[in-house]
Amino acid sequence: MADPSSYRPRPGEIPDSPGVYRFRDEHRRVIYVGKAKSLRQRLANYFQDLAHLHPRTRTMVTTAASVEWTVVSTEVEALQLEYSWIKEYDPRFNVKYRDDKSYPYLAVTMNEEFPRVQVMRGQKKKGVRYFGPYGHAWAIRDTVDLLLRVFPVRTCSAGVFKNAARTGRPCLLGYIGKCSAPCVGRITPDDHWDLADEFCDFMAGRTGTYLRRLERQMAEAAEDMEYERAARLRDDIGALKKAMEKSAVVLADATDADLIAVAEDELEAAVQIFHVRGGRVRGQRGWVTDKVEEITTGALVEHALQQLYGEERGDAVPKEVLVPALPDPVEPVQQWLAERRGSGVSLRIPQRGDKKALMETVQRNAQQALVLHKTKRASDLTTRSRALEEIAEALDLDSAPLRIECYDISHLQGDDVVASMVVFEDGLARKSEYRRFQIKGFEGQDDVRSMHEVITRRFRRYLAEKEKTGEWADGEALTDDARHPNGDAAPDGDAAAPDDAAASDDGAARTDGQELTDGPALKDDDGRPKRFAYPPQLVVVDGGQPQVAAAQRALDELGIDDIAVCGLAKRLEEVWLPREDDPVVLPRTSEGLYLLQRVRDEAHRFAITYQRAKRAKRFRAGPLDDVPGLGETRKQALIKHFGSVKKLRSATIDQICEVPGIGRKTAETVAVALARATPAAPAVNTATGEIMDDDDGAPETTADAPGEPVSAGTPDERRGQER
Repeated sequence: MADPSSYRPRPGEIPDSPGVYRFRDEHRRVIYVGKAKSLRQRLANYFQDLAHLHPRTRTMVTTAASVEWTVVSTEVEALQLEYSWIKEYDPRFNVKYRDDKSYPYLAVTMNEEFPRVQVMRGQKKKGVRYFGPYGHAWAIRDTVDLLLRVFPVRTCSAGVFKNAARTGRPCLLGYIGKCSAPCVGRITPDDHWDLADEFCDFMAGRTGTYLRRLERQMAEAAEDMEYERAARLRDDIGALKKAMEKSAVVLADATDADLIAVAEDELEAAVQIFHVRGGRVRGQRGWVTDKVEEITTGALVEHALQQLYGEERGDAVPKEVLVPALPDPVEPVQQWLAERRGSGVSLRIPQRGDKKALMETVQRNAQQALVLHKTKRASDLTTRSRALEEIAEALDLDSAPLRIECYDISHLQGDDVVASMVVFEDGLARKSEYRRFQIKGFEGQDDVRSMHEVITRRFRRYLAEKEKTGEWADGEALTDDARHPNGDAAPDGDAAAPDDAAASDDGAARTDGQELTDGPALKDDDGRPKRFAYPPQLVVVDGGQPQVAAAQRALDELGIDDIAVCGLAKRLEEVWLPREDDPVVLPRTSEGLYLLQRVRDEAHRFAITYQRAKRAKRFRAGPLDDVPGLGETRKQALIKHFGSVKKLRSATIDQICEVPGIGRKTAETVAVALARATPAAPAVNTATGEIMDDDDGAPETTADAPGEPVSAGTPDERRGQER
């Protein structure tokens, strides 16, 4: 715990002007970002007597080890910079809204030749019109099903559309009149685009004009005794009115507004938003946040506005935003919203009438969301806390291991040996800090040696960052061996990263493969949490006594003695500790054992996913992959032009130069590389014994590609050989 006076700026050092400030911890991670009209007055509040600070603020300033600031010219600039830094650094002491779901939108792809109506989630795309968000996807589909009778816009995927165009037969919706079937030419692209535009106008609230037009057409058809057409128009009007009833009018003046309500207690706050367009509620969403800092309702509203409109432009920001409390000061926030909309935005508290009544409804929704969240979290948090306490008691730790790292080794009969590192914080997976490794210190199958290498490499980085940030005591330093590790981890998540970003420590494509003194992951001002600088309280290895001993030996060699190590053996689910002859056996009903199993299984899943991806890429590799400077686009152009690698190998340099994008120097490089490469053995059809030539246009690959090596056995046997 740091003393704030140890890093308090000297008197007169802080400027008396608008700006944004950052508190950093001892590992140089940004833990809090704030803005101020006057940096001098705002920061002075943090360095008063600790007894006078709010408990959460006191925790923040004692966790921090330094403070820095950036001066800006206006409060609006400070608001924008604060939002950018909160998104970039994800500070632990800032308000972070956790959306309780991914809300679906009704989207119309007006950027396509034939616009499509569909349900969309996630990031918004340019040229697509969005309506919502809705609480449930089925609500969108019910609405669309009613409207397709009147607006038969395309709803099918690109694959279905192309297949219908190829066969000349529309899908079922085309036959029953709920699609105008542009795939078979029943409607021109311009007419279909106009139909989609009318659909968007109706969804945007301009319903009266269209209904009156349909009623007029129905009356004219009845006068002309076209009773079938009149009946069809009558049913269309009924469908539109039924769709309109699903979103009843709540504001009679056809207002476009967002209403934001906040329900809070001392620890948490829930935010609910109603999106009103054309006087009708078009969508609803909600967030929940921990109040990890002392914060007012107005400040919570300001953070909600940043979250809601930080990525929006134009009409996505409504003319009117109704809130329970105004930010202080309100003028910069209003100006920021106006800049994002491109015109004035009214930010106010409703005082009377329909808007105040609707705000009370939104407030009740926020209260219910907070109660529901607390009910769910109470059970979940209690279970996680009990699991961590049981682990601490079983392993004789001083405190509950709030950060657990687990390591696993994966390979197929000693080939493509990789390792994974998964991170659990407070009993929950922290996928942004997952890492994966390739074993490069030796060839072959040796799980114990592999585990030693991985633990060594990971904690060398930890020590290097401690040295870089000045946390070493006088006289301490890394050894030369520790300064230059033989490898590192590829970043992030489930998706297998490209091999060129993870395979070599000296490749330019590596994300963190340079020397520790200048690698991009070690920037002083980086501040992001995705680094090796944060140590765990507990290291878990997938394995028994040998793997645990290897991990402990690696930590001992690096001089690290404040990190606990254990292993979880699969066969009997025994917990092994270093230098212990007997395992620790946790009860089968133990929450602690269940948490360790989840951590171990997640590490195994992450490792084997990476190993399979590496193996698949190796099997797909061909002779053109070794040609320097030849990218995927030009490789495909060569194969398309010649039909196969075999024909390309026999081509002259002049013939290769005829391929678009291939110059003479590149052609010479390709010819030399193919001449040096050993031709692949002919593929054999195992069912018929027929030798398959590659003249059918398929590129040559290695001898056993694209399948598994023959020696690997059947698919079931191969799965059993994977670690």
